[in-house]
Amino acid sequence: MNPLLSVSDLRVGFGRNPEANEIVRGVSFDLAGGETLAIVGESGSGKSVTALSINRLVDFNGGRIIGGSIKLKRSDNSLLDLTTASEPQLEKIRGAEIGMIFQEPMTSLNPVLTIGRQIEESFRLHRGLSGRQATAAAKDALDRVRIPDAARRLKYCPNQLSGGMLQRVMIATALACNPRLLIADEPTTALDVTVQAQIMALLAELKRETDMSMIFITHDIGLVAGIADKVMVMQGGTAVEQGELNQVLDHPNHPYTQHLLHSVPHFAAGRATREDFKRDETKIVAPALAVDGLTVRFPVSSGLFRRQAGQVHAVENVCFDLVPGETLAIVGESGSGKSTTARAILGLVKSTRGKFSAHAERASRTGQRPVQMVFQNPYASLNPRLRVDGILAEPVIAAGERLSTKTRERMAMLLKRVGLPENSLERYPHEFSGGQRQRLCIARALMLNPSVLVLDEAVSALDVSVQAKVLELLIDLQREYRLAYLFISHDMAVVERIAHRIAVIYSGEIVEIGDAASVLSEPKHSYTKRLISAVPTIDRRNENFTLDTRQVPSLVRPIGFEPAPADWKQFGADHMAQAEG
Repeated sequence: MNPLLSVSDLRVGFGRNPEANEIVRGVSFDLAGGETLAIVGESGSGKSVTALSINRLVDFNGGRIIGGSIKLKRSDNSLLDLTTASEPQLEKIRGAEIGMIFQEPMTSLNPVLTIGRQIEESFRLHRGLSGRQATAAAKDALDRVRIPDAARRLKYCPNQLSGGMLQRVMIATALACNPRLLIADEPTTALDVTVQAQIMALLAELKRETDMSMIFITHDIGLVAGIADKVMVMQGGTAVEQGELNQVLDHPNHPYTQHLLHSVPHFAAGRATREDFKRDETKIVAPALAVDGLTVRFPVSSGLFRRQAGQVHAVENVCFDLVPGETLAIVGESGSGKSTTARAILGLVKSTRGKFSAHAERASRTGQRPVQMVFQNPYASLNPRLRVDGILAEPVIAAGERLSTKTRERMAMLLKRVGLPENSLERYPHEFSGGQRQRLCIARALMLNPSVLVLDEAVSALDVSVQAKVLELLIDLQREYRLAYLFISHDMAVVERIAHRIAVIYSGEIVEIGDAASVLSEPKHSYTKRLISAVPTIDRRNENFTLDTRQVPSLVRPIGFEPAPADWKQFGADHMAQAEG
């Protein structure tokens, strides 16, 4: 029997001379009905270009198929080579027979149209529905992906929904016409671990219900372990290894597959935490950072005159301290208050009340800033118009110091320390890779000899092998300079590798805090348990995620509302959790 999809010797190039600029080089695979293929690889490996070529969307991105064939078995059992199909033929196939989910829903949805209008478009184009029929079908589509109160949310615009909800809308749109093949291009990369688990559970459930085939593109092998039947590993535009899931994961043959599996931080439920630093409770050490009762609230306005109607309790009574040489990881979902806490400490957000102090452990120069920050996106946090020497000079100038020979020497020393050549000083940001740019951001943060580095999702935008190297660099720098790290992340596997202590934040409040190994191996709060149970790992390949439709409670409160004081319970020397009623 013919497979549903057969790709043979696919070659794709870009630019005016695509033959000289091949991005995909001779990729071949077959996909049977009801089967899931995971295409795994790092940025630039060609996995997304391969996916976009299947429905010929690559044609709209400057690419061109220059060789090979892509044969699709249609619903009438006829075979169509998509590489030679006409645009009218492709328009009938896109959405109707091949659905697509993209990585970033906010750039895939029209910001000025309601969710309902955008889902209805699929039913109008492919099923000829209109009016109330199209609206009813759109509501059914939202019900299908477990979006509560679907009728009301059809009237929402994209900015009124969370990232997880928007990705469900994208899935609803892609599945509107019951395609026999669904292509999911990094559909959960930007989502938190619990939302990611829900999307994976939803896809698995829909796949069982409809018996559709799926191509799932990702850089996280652990994520696909619970859903894929086959795996294809790509490097440099070629498929270097492919086979059954268990065969590839348990007995990888190609060195690159082995490297990928080694680089990915595998969550081990607290068994892989760092043991190079422990607090000595008998020895009094001045904290590098102390936060006491930090509260951040934002006004909510409504009505014609925009009068204040309430407050968003973004951060509520957060307390912790951080000693030199220690890493405290703050974990939680988007909107939980992680980044707002960090920004309040740095003065980027005004706090409502509470106090925090940073202690400069070492004798410092005039103008030293004891707390510095490394942001998530190295592409956005470096000025493209400045050379590296200008970028590294920025914090020094902002601190009111003059540039000197010593400043230049420190630049060279830090570049060497973060693994970049000294001639980098004369280069611009665009001349560096993503991992090198993040190393530049770390060097810039160290220019003023800080005591504390705040790392806000600092490795989440990096490929897994680059991520591993940056984590090693951070650990080495911490040991060398006795730096204290406030490490903000939603990736529990990464947190396990770098944290000494963990604070779990939920709806603006810390609900559990303590020694990393204790919190990860014996979580006490129900939310912490939910976070940990949602972490995808290779070891959990036989476990099915359960669909959880619980909603995070609203953080909007009436003016003057004050929450009741938290009741804390102690679990060991360094492990506390809020009591639950």
